[in-house]
Order: sequence, then structure tokens, then C-alpha cells
Amino acid sequence: MTQTASTQHGGPAELDMDGLSRILFGHAAFQYLNAACELGLPDLVAEKQELTRDEIRDALSLQDRAVDILLLGCTSLGILVKQDGRYRLAGVIKDLMDEGDWQRFVDTVAFEQYIVYEGQLDFTDSLRENRNVGLRRVRGSGRDLYHRLAENPHLEQVFYRYMRSWSELANKHLVQELDLSDRRHLLDCGGGDAVNAIALAQANPDLKVTVFEIPASGSIAEKKIAQAGVGDQVSVITGDMFADPLPTGCDVVMFAHQLVIWTPEENTELLRRAYDVLPEGGQLVIFNSMSNDEGDGPVVAALDSVYFAALPAEGGMIYSWATHERCLRDAGFSTVKRIPFPGWTPHGVIVATK
Repeated sequence: MTQTASTQHGGPAELDMDGLSRILFGHAAFQYLNAACELGLPDLVAEKQELTRDEIRDALSLQDRAVDILLLGCTSLGILVKQDGRYRLAGVIKDLMDEGDWQRFVDTVAFEQYIVYEGQLDFTDSLRENRNVGLRRVRGSGRDLYHRLAENPHLEQVFYRYMRSWSELANKHLVQELDLSDRRHLLDCGGGDAVNAIALAQANPDLKVTVFEIPASGSIAEKKIAQAGVGDQVSVITGDMFADPLPTGCDVVMFAHQLVIWTPEENTELLRRAYDVLPEGGQLVIFNSMSNDEGDGPVVAALDSVYFAALPAEGGMIYSWATHERCLRDAGFSTVKRIPFPGWTPHGVIVATK
């Protein structure tokens, strides 16, 4: 999109009318993407290479008007390319399929549709009140989104499928870039369904990993660990990372996709708690999306911050590298190293040493 192109100075390009129009109707653009995913349009076209309008209509069991709307949007947005009356996939989607990441992308689309979309209606009020006003749109009595998921089975399924996929889009780089060869025991705080714990265990056969999670998530993690056949390396302890003592005996503590949820003050408190259980020379690993220190991007970090402002908990956003580093130093850590990851997601790792 025009408004996100880089200028010669390295920052975002000045917005033009085309870019402004895409922002204005961005909600509609997303609905085309979601409809294409739910109807299976990209998979259909990928299987057949190229299809006519009528072939798409018949394969998706759509009426004439409906297929015309779908193809108008998908072609004008570039999801499909039309040539000589036939439709083929955009190269970027084909690349995701070839790399094995398309289903992970689809899981992310479903998360945006079923969890983020309604709650972000309260984004403006969330900014005004500096709290997650959009949580009111999620049924349940839990204090945050994560404590309400168990009361919403469909949302819970969508959420954990997304979190696994979002992690898998980047944790191949986590496995490659994070050197744990001299480490014995990693504590994965708020490790979700153990997707990262499993990946690190499989890549480091001598490493023990403990996932520390709330009870509702802990049971899901135990099932995934059993399915992956790594029960001899990975275990689960349930508890509240803010209220309960962190498990001891580890020489690495990792917060994966956790420190985007809370305020910097809360993050500093979590990092202090981790500092206290680590031995001298122990490591702290932050693995999540990061924004630029200049506060001007990347655009995916900015757009993802709408979710953190409106929905999950009282604080959070995609913080800058520098913000995390400041929290680490306030918690007592000294040596800090940045490891940015390649790819379209703004993931990276910060490693600090006690």
C-alpha cells in the first residue's frame, strides 16, 4: 500500500488518496479476505492453477451476484489476478502456500474475524479510558480475555489455533537464533498450549522445559505435549505468574507473547520475579512482536496494537525494543542483546543475562 512504502529517509511515505481510501474501507477489505478464506477460494484456485468466473461460481456453490461481488473485491485488492478471463492466485499467497504457512495465515484471519473484530469497535473508548473497553463484548466473568475463553468454546478454539500458528510463523527463527546449548532447564512463563516449549525441546534434546500457565491453558498444553511425544522433556505447572511463586530450578526464563499484554510496570514486575528465580549467569528471553524505537512502524505492529488496546487485558501494545530493554534494566538485568527476525511478522527476541 502506498502509505506504508519507505521514503528515501527510511520512514513511511506520505499518505495519498489511494492509501487513505484503503484505510477508510479497510474493514471491507478484510471481509473480502475472510470470506475468501472461509469459502476456500485461494485453495480452490491453487489446486486448479487458473479458473474462470463460472468455474469458481460452480465450485463454491455461489449465485451469480455473490460470485461477482467476491471476485470484484478479491481482484481489485490483488488477492486474485485476472488475465484473459481466468483467475489465478497472487504470488504472495502462492508463496505462503509453498512455504507451508498458508493455514497459519488463515488461522490468523479467523482470530481477527471472531475475536478482534467486534472488540475493536471500542478502540476509541479504550484509548480515551486507557483500558480494554472491548472486553465487554466477550461473554464471561473472567478479569481478562484469557480467563473468559473457557466460557466461550468456539473463541477458545479459534484463539489457541491462532496463537499456535502465530508462534509457528516465527518460532522457526527462535529455534535457529536462540542458543540454548549450555542451558539445562527453561521456564516458559505463560506458555499457552506449549507450542514454543515443544519446538525448543525438539531442537535441544538435553533441555528440560517447564510451562507455567493458568489451569485452563495448562490442560491444553498437557494434551499438546503428549501428542508431540515430548513428555519426558516438557512438563506443566499451573498457577498465576503475578500472584504465585515462579517455579525454581531453571537457568532460562522465557516470556513468549506475554509482555505485549501488560503495562510496562507490570512487565517490569514479571521480569523482577524472573530475575529472582534465576541463578547468576541465568538468561531471560523475551519473544514477541516488536515495534521500532522511532514509533513509526512496522505497520503490522501498529495494527496488532488495536487488539491489545481494546481487548485482552488492562494494558499492552506492541512495545518497542527500547521499552522492553528499559524494563529489563529496571528489573536488574545488565547485558541485553537484540535479535530481530526476518519475515512479514515483526517478531524478534531479546536475551538478557543476570
